[in-house]
Amino acid sequence: MRSHVLPDTGPQRVIAASNLVHALGSGLYLTAGVLYFTQAARLPAAEVGLGLGIAGAFSLAAGIAVGHLADRIGARGVYAATLAVQALATAAFVLADRFWPFVLAVCAATGAKAAGAAARSPLIRHYGGDRPQEFRAYLRAVTNIGVSLGAVLAGWAVQVGTHSAYDLLVVGNAAAFAAAAAVLVVLPPVRPELVGGGPRWTALRDRPYLALTALDGVMAIQFRVLTIAIPLWLVAATAAPHWLISGTMLLNTAIVIACQVRASRHVDSPAAGALAYRRSGVAFLLACVLISLTAGIPAWGAAVLLLAAVVVHTVGELWHSAAGFEISFALAPAHATGQYLGVFGLGSGLAEAVGPALLISLCITWGRPGWYVVGALFALTGLATPPAVRWAQRHRHAQPRSRGVPVAAG
Repeated sequence: MRSHVLPDTGPQRVIAASNLVHALGSGLYLTAGVLYFTQAARLPAAEVGLGLGIAGAFSLAAGIAVGHLADRIGARGVYAATLAVQALATAAFVLADRFWPFVLAVCAATGAKAAGAAARSPLIRHYGGDRPQEFRAYLRAVTNIGVSLGAVLAGWAVQVGTHSAYDLLVVGNAAAFAAAAAVLVVLPPVRPELVGGGPRWTALRDRPYLALTALDGVMAIQFRVLTIAIPLWLVAATAAPHWLISGTMLLNTAIVIACQVRASRHVDSPAAGALAYRRSGVAFLLACVLISLTAGIPAWGAAVLLLAAVVVHTVGELWHSAAGFEISFALAPAHATGQYLGVFGLGSGLAEAVGPALLISLCITWGRPGWYVVGALFALTGLATPPAVRWAQRHRHAQPRSRGVPVAAG
């Protein structure tokens, strides 16, 4: 993994292959999922938005519960089960021609996705070698490749625009998730480290870890800057060509694919992770300032500044992701990796819930001053992270290690 394209070991390659196929399906859905419900299923856009919001709230609890289950009975079987549920729920989209069937299907799919992210964490820790955080960074690069390929395929369905084309997209999405589960059959099972000893929901009692989860959630709003704030700002406030929306996404994806592993390699301790959070906050502030300056200038100048802002923002994204990988794994006890990573996922879940409305109200409705506020929010969050990391390290060292007996493997 460190010097060539493929991971170092067989289990790592199995996990990466499953991840690539899953990301291909995710790319199909992320690109055209909303369009399927509004154009093919003919659901009102307001109902689609409400249903997605309900599903997002439901998924917050799913990650913690299923992550805990993966710690207790074995991560491979639980992770494969979440992929199977995601496949079945996605296939059910073809029957979601009314609001409540749509809500049930999208809740099951979204909950399974969040649960799968938590259930996969013990596998990454077990098979990730000496640096599971670096293997997680590799998987993120693989995810970007898969999502990009899925987006290209989804573009065909959107271009054709027929009900059959959209149905084929949903079937392909479900098939990809099922194939990702099937690949895991050849992955050796992971035996849980401990049965218990101490409170069951330790992650929810770990206040420093919860504080870091909240800080990472605030920082995770940055992911919506590229997908929501910049496109809306480009169209409403700048003279830049509209095709640049796709250009900014392609530029971001290419940098992440090329550089995420390299960026994560140097973030190899909680202290390094804290500094990476701080650097990312500064990068996001600078990017927000550059974006704000694109209003009221010629098209070529706006285009140059937007591309520069995306480069700076993506560098911050690389640092933010690397820091999150390091902090979330290093400060989670090995016997409760799934539960802790499920809790850490709450931050990004909340960012998905509140980020769009926050960015639209500040950056689009308020305008240029709003970009400065958002940038300052990122910078202040980065500054607050190092003391929170030191608090979490002191808390971790003060905790006695629980002891128990392994129970199963899966």
